[in-house]
Amino acid sequence: MKEADTRSSVLKRGEHAALDTAACSPDMPSHWFMIRLSSLGDVALTTGVLAWWGRTRGWTFTVITREAFAPLFARHPAVKQVIALRDEDLPLGKLVPLFRKLAASAGTAGLVDLHGTPRSRLLSLFWKGPVRRFDKLTLERRAFLASGGALFRQRLNTCNIPQRYAGAIEKQVPPRADLLPVITLTPEECAYGERTVSRLAGSSRLVALHPYAAHPDKAWSPHAWNEFLSHLDAEHLAWFVIGRSGEAIRPCAVPPERDFTNKTSLRETCALLKAADALITGDSGPMHLACGVGTPVVALFGPTTSEWGFMPAGPNDQIVQAKEPPRLSCRPCSLHGGAPCPRGRLCMTSITPEETLEALKRLLDATASTSFV
Repeated sequence: MKEADTRSSVLKRGEHAALDTAACSPDMPSHWFMIRLSSLGDVALTTGVLAWWGRTRGWTFTVITREAFAPLFARHPAVKQVIALRDEDLPLGKLVPLFRKLAASAGTAGLVDLHGTPRSRLLSLFWKGPVRRFDKLTLERRAFLASGGALFRQRLNTCNIPQRYAGAIEKQVPPRADLLPVITLTPEECAYGERTVSRLAGSSRLVALHPYAAHPDKAWSPHAWNEFLSHLDAEHLAWFVIGRSGEAIRPCAVPPERDFTNKTSLRETCALLKAADALITGDSGPMHLACGVGTPVVALFGPTTSEWGFMPAGPNDQIVQAKEPPRLSCRPCSLHGGAPCPRGRLCMTSITPEETLEALKRLLDATASTSFV
């Protein structure tokens, strides 16, 4: 276990509360521990909720997450400490003594579980202060999937993931726009991003591209990306590629000076995204990183849909989706978009480079002082 940003935290005494999602009483503690261990996108989405609680309730937080995601919380306005767990810390045999020690040291600070897995629930067994947990809507999601979208569609579309996180505390969840991710970069990091990509842009608008996905069926094909690159060049738009991936699904038409794949740290990637005018990506973690640094996105959604709660909610974000039923009544095909597709990834191949370019033009029009030419 490592600790990041070990500034001291002030704990306020509060009464022990039962595990539920009711609103907090006035005597709740002012310092809380938040646990969310994976994945990148889910962890990034917690940052806006913590910032909301910091603004509206004056709360501060100790974050428990994986070491790889700890940099997201550096300089966060509501986060006082990050406890970064390494892979070797995660077996239950090691977590039990670790969580016992952590709970003992926390006193009556609160615990908000934004993961809801056996590991995160284990911590709540030892916790002395109030515990709150968000509703994952597990039964509703599975029923929606099993029924081909006949059940719980409205229920699932009522709140996105950050709003569901906020429901761990709030009876009435705030608007989506109030819970956008918050990733705070230093001036030096911003300067790095500008310096690194400025030579690529010239006087053009600059577009970041993330062509990868943890689940291959959520990714656009290399052929589609290469065709899209030709459209960008024809429109005299500058671009570069970010992300982490193996060689198999990488577009082949990327000059080395524009390809930052596997070359940047998490925060360096955020700095590059901040320097861009837009990001084009599928349903991915970098989609939420861009939102966290204020860069609008064009998000391509194939096997996953709005009911899962991950679509970006920024004021200028654009969603390009696979064509609607009956042609693609199989959407969504799984809870996370990871199920192998028997139909040749028809949901992703139905999204064309031309309609994606039009979405990008709409975004650039909305964010420019003059119309896109």
